[in-house]
Amino acid sequence: MRRLYRNFVGIAAIAALFTGVTVRLASAQAAPEKKVKDQGEYDIYNQVLKDADPNKQIQDLDTWSQKYPESDYKNDDRPYLYLQAYNKAKQPAKVLEIGKQLLDKGLNSLFKNNQQILTILFTVCVNLQAVPAPTPDQFATGQRAAQELQAFIPTFFTSANKPPAASDADWNQARGTMEKVARDTQLFIVSKPGMDAMNRYQTSKDPKDCVTAEGAYRAALDKVPDSPAVAYQLGRALRCQQAASPEKVPQAIYEFARAAAIDPTLGGTMDPKALQTYLENAYSGYHGSLDGLDQLKQQAKASPLPPAGFTIETASAIAARKQAEFEQSNPQLALWMKIKGALADNNGEQYFASTLKDSAVPKLKGTLVEGKPACRSKELLVAIPEPNQQGALRSEITLKLDAALTGKPETGTEIQWEGVPSAFTKDPAFMLTMDTEKAKIEGLKVTPCATAVPKKSVVHKKQ
Repeated sequence: MRRLYRNFVGIAAIAALFTGVTVRLASAQAAPEKKVKDQGEYDIYNQVLKDADPNKQIQDLDTWSQKYPESDYKNDDRPYLYLQAYNKAKQPAKVLEIGKQLLDKGLNSLFKNNQQILTILFTVCVNLQAVPAPTPDQFATGQRAAQELQAFIPTFFTSANKPPAASDADWNQARGTMEKVARDTQLFIVSKPGMDAMNRYQTSKDPKDCVTAEGAYRAALDKVPDSPAVAYQLGRALRCQQAASPEKVPQAIYEFARAAAIDPTLGGTMDPKALQTYLENAYSGYHGSLDGLDQLKQQAKASPLPPAGFTIETASAIAARKQAEFEQSNPQLALWMKIKGALADNNGEQYFASTLKDSAVPKLKGTLVEGKPACRSKELLVAIPEPNQQGALRSEITLKLDAALTGKPETGTEIQWEGVPSAFTKDPAFMLTMDTEKAKIEGLKVTPCATAVPKKSVVHKKQ
């Protein structure tokens, strides 16, 4: 928003295509019956036209007003020249003051030259935003000028009014410029209360200013629902309340998405890549990824405000949902991962001693890695691989059996068991020992141990 005035100043060169009008008392009077009082008035007027310094021009206009208060030109040409001089002197409040006087009298009744009418409306619109803190009266003047400019543009921009030296492209560009000035002036007016509140927040860091800004921008959105700039600013006002009202963050992201979908340049005031990056960071920071962002932009493009109950799933909520789904589909693995996580924590030994040791653990499932000893094993080393785990399995559980097996356990098979933890070591290698009964191990396959071939005795012959 702060850049709008600079943009308006920059298009003054385009406006010069048709706003460089000089009132000539002798040849371009607004009414045939008007005339100067005497040679003195005529001389003062000519001096006003010669003045290159706007401050000197204002002084000469004051002289004209003082010496000839009842001039035939007091209602139209003189205030018109005042308005131009104050504009050049960068006195926006005075421009609005003169502009209000002319608007109150009715521009169409004062001026027969349409270029003068367009110049007045354009100049008032431009200067409104140069006033640091416009009063309600100044806002009203700017609003009137913007509305009249918008209505006057179709009347002025006709083929009959196009200067002979102007190309069709220049003429169309000039019209587009004027239309933008009218729109952006009205946008500035409806956005100013929210902009002021956000500026206060930058200094105060008081969330109440964000609440005020939200209300102001919502009101502005009612008047200019298709404005990407207002959507973006409403998003900022919502997001700066996230500490006290985290539920407003999805609404803020929605407005950012709407601004990016409608016009990521915000009317030429922002780098589109910067807005897209800002949106992506806000969305992924909240949602955990960019999944669904394109669909959100399409949804936001269709409506200025999100529907009732709108929300975006948070990264933590997604993680919790996926964890619940995982626990439901893989209850044994989920149980082990919780136990392992608690044991691997800094307070793992304390957790084992106070909670896990000598407590029956529900049935677990894993892969048999090794039997100790290899034949008629009394201990089984088991690994519980996590989903999509790559590489060789590493045993993390030792099953201490109540009796030795009758043969050799077949490694690589999946087994299930119930047991009671009896020992735990974290370093140098993570290992949980559980006491279990071999009869309660499911899926265990045992093959006969290979019979050792007796060594033949060597008979030494007598020499």
